[in-house]
Amino acid sequence: MATVVPPPSKRQKRENLEKTQIQQDVTAVAAGPAGSFKARFLDSDGKQMADVIEVPLADASEKNLSLLLNTLLAREREEFLPYRFRIHIPETDIIVDQYPTDLLQLLRSHGIENPFETTVTLSAEPQAVFKVQAVTRMSHRIPGHGEAILAAQFSPATSGLLATGSGDKTARIWDTATGTPKYTLSGHAHWVLCVSWSPDGMRLATGSMDKSVRLWDPATGKPAAGTGALTGHSKWVTNIAWEPYHLWEHGSPRLASASKDTTIRVWAVNTGRTEHVLSGHRSSVSCVKWGGTGLIYSGSHDKTVRVWNAEKGTLVHTLSSHAHWVNHLALSTDFALRTSFYDHQPTPSGEEERRNKAKERFEKAARFQGKIAERLVSASDDFTMYLWDPSQGTKPVARLLGHQKAINHVTFSPDGSLIASAGWDNHTKIWSARDGKFINTLRGHVAPIYQCAFSADSRLLVTASKDTTLKVWSMATCKLAVDLPGHQDEVFAVDWSPDGQRVGSGGKDKAVRLWMN
Repeated sequence: MATVVPPPSKRQKRENLEKTQIQQDVTAVAAGPAGSFKARFLDSDGKQMADVIEVPLADASEKNLSLLLNTLLAREREEFLPYRFRIHIPETDIIVDQYPTDLLQLLRSHGIENPFETTVTLSAEPQAVFKVQAVTRMSHRIPGHGEAILAAQFSPATSGLLATGSGDKTARIWDTATGTPKYTLSGHAHWVLCVSWSPDGMRLATGSMDKSVRLWDPATGKPAAGTGALTGHSKWVTNIAWEPYHLWEHGSPRLASASKDTTIRVWAVNTGRTEHVLSGHRSSVSCVKWGGTGLIYSGSHDKTVRVWNAEKGTLVHTLSSHAHWVNHLALSTDFALRTSFYDHQPTPSGEEERRNKAKERFEKAARFQGKIAERLVSASDDFTMYLWDPSQGTKPVARLLGHQKAINHVTFSPDGSLIASAGWDNHTKIWSARDGKFINTLRGHVAPIYQCAFSADSRLLVTASKDTTLKVWSMATCKLAVDLPGHQDEVFAVDWSPDGQRVGSGGKDKAVRLWMN
């Protein structure tokens, strides 16, 4: 028999009656801290955006300050931009990255007894205008691969196409809208270790353990016209990077491939010719990135990161600070370079407009303190990461300490403000991309994390782990937003589509899984 709650006693009845007869004092609850402070708004380059204005402390929430700043800049209601604020503590060099719930408390904790007489400087960072919803459910599970899935990437043009590379010697293109396999790209003689879409979405490159790179036409699923396998490496191909769209000359793109044979090869895609062999690393090259200013960055097991001039094929810098293998690199402009001229606005049709738009998006992403400076972050087996600004020389900007074990994967948020790193210590850590300061640790996975990917608006992060789950984290709170179980085994690869609609993942259980809101 179900337990029945006993009827209220006489005392409880009497107390309830008294409660209903007393008028509650609302004023005491509603009033926030009394008083006000003066706010000075700066943009990301440190220029003042508007006049200094007095703000009541009771209303000083981040949302209200954002509305206030938009009003001060005389914007129309439709053109309002959401802002995030960093607080510069007066008379110190301390900058608080996360906006607090209680501003008065924060200022007092830093020794400012009477905040009402100080001017607080707030640096405003515009957020993405659109909002990506967290993926919450598995929309499709698509079997097809015969072995584990090792790499996955969405097309920059549409979230309707996902490419995966697998241990069954094939790459596949999936139609994610219907959840069906579209093309099987067979030709490699060994595991396909990496897949990479060209920034215009017209070609797909795959690199394999059979030492070759192959190019495919995603519209037909056949090898791209005029090129066979790109051969020349003497060991397997570990990573591929396309030349950014705004640097393409006469529609003939180039491609860089990194290999275990210690070299990076630069290929002319249309002819399949090797343009340069970048040799200098003394061990396997684990990662290669092609920057928007014509530099190629490579990280290697010889503990160095090398910066090459893509045009001449010469070495520019060697960045050596790590004490162990460099596993992964990320550029602050990765997202803009990967998606070139595709964004949430209509796609330009002419070649010239496309190039201009790609260049404009790159320059916006690379702008740091008023100049074009592409930042680079390297993750290593020595448990640390370094933040570099190769345009400024070979000294690291910051050393990012905190992981307890080797770091697998590192990535910049699309807006360039955050860095996420995932490692064998089961943690993902979030850092400020401006100065490499530690922000928070995302705890929840119970096994090593292989990869992570940001949503296009930089507000969410998805992580893929050996513990068979994906997890989606909110960047505002640094807390778990959604837990996505569903895989039967380790999840090796994950990607969030550039338009924010879908997440694709693959791993040891051989089936591609697609996740939607």
